[in-house]
Amino acid sequence: SLLVNAAGQPRKEKVKLPSCLQGRQPNSIPNKKIEDPVAGKVNTSSLATTRQHLSGFHLIPPRVTLGVLKEGCTYAATVILKNVGVNFSRFRVKQPPPHTGLRVMYTPGPVAGLQVELEIEIFAMILGGEDTGGLEEISHDIEILTETETLLLPVRANIL
Repeated sequence: SLLVNAAGQPRKEKVKLPSCLQGRQPNSIPNKKIEDPVAGKVNTSSLATTRQHLSGFHLIPPRVTLGVLKEGCTYAATVILKNVGVNFSRFRVKQPPPHTGLRVMYTPGPVAGLQVELEIEIFAMILGGEDTGGLEEISHDIEILTETETLLLPVRANIL
């Protein structure tokens, strides 16, 4: 029940529903663009009467946490961008600014019912002139622009 907790006592605060149950993806911004009439469509009889929107991408994992990194070294992590729709869709990645040390490597093109690997590379560097106690936190949201929405991939790391 939403009114009582696991111990059977009344809840003090409201239960937050996960974004997947609210009908939207976490860390995404819907585009205002009207559907492109030239984009690839799948026209089968099973989809002819379907009214729901059958397109989109999922990020696996939805965020990247690299932990503590040594300054002056390069580290990499792989993220899978999976097409969960029935139509092939295109995407592009807005590269992070150079001062973050981040770079995203991928193969551009349509994703037809499959998945694409995005390799996130970080060159660990400390920018600030002030003394931060030997530890600096890097936090940046990588923007992945798709036809229907803009996905945000949070990348976090601490540089020693």
